Amino acid sequence: MGTPEAAGPPEGSPYSLMSDEQIRAWYAYMKVQLRLRYEMNRQLQADSGLSLPDYDVLVALTSEPSGSMRIAALATRLGWERSRTSHHVRRMQTRSLLETSTAADDRRATDVRLTPAGWEALRAATPPHVELVKSIFLDALDGTDLEQLAGIMDRVYERLIANGTLPRPNDHP
Repeated sequence: MGTPEAAGPPEGSPYSLMSDEQIRAWYAYMKVQLRLRYEMNRQLQADSGLSLPDYDVLVALTSEPSGSMRIAALATRLGWERSRTSHHVRRMQTRSLLETSTAADDRRATDVRLTPAGWEALRAATPPHVELVKSIFLDALDGTDLEQLAGIMDRVYERLIANGTLPRPNDHP
């Protein structure tokens, strides 16, 4: 009986098209990304009653000074399908965090905006959320790591924009 091979993915695996270095990097990213989203969602729900998708919507809307944008632009900013965005906005609207209206300049479009309750929910949720992000992610990196990670993520983002299917959001030149 021989020893099992430890190197590389099984033959026929989609990952057999990647180098061992690429597989290691991809798995490392996926482990962090999945666990980070889980922890952020858990913390937000426990501390503020918001889900991570709720928080994502609230933050995206604050990128406009008015706290308002078209639902299609919000979907692009979030990287969500338009139908998912519309459904989520409706759920948040029933909790008085958002309000919608028909766009004045295009009756086919819907504008979504933060309500005073939405602004307050975001203000209350942000300090503990930022503390969590710092403690479980940012504090693991020194200044050089942060600079390198930002550069890497910027390059990956540009590749996503160039090769992906969503247009560049308005707030990213």
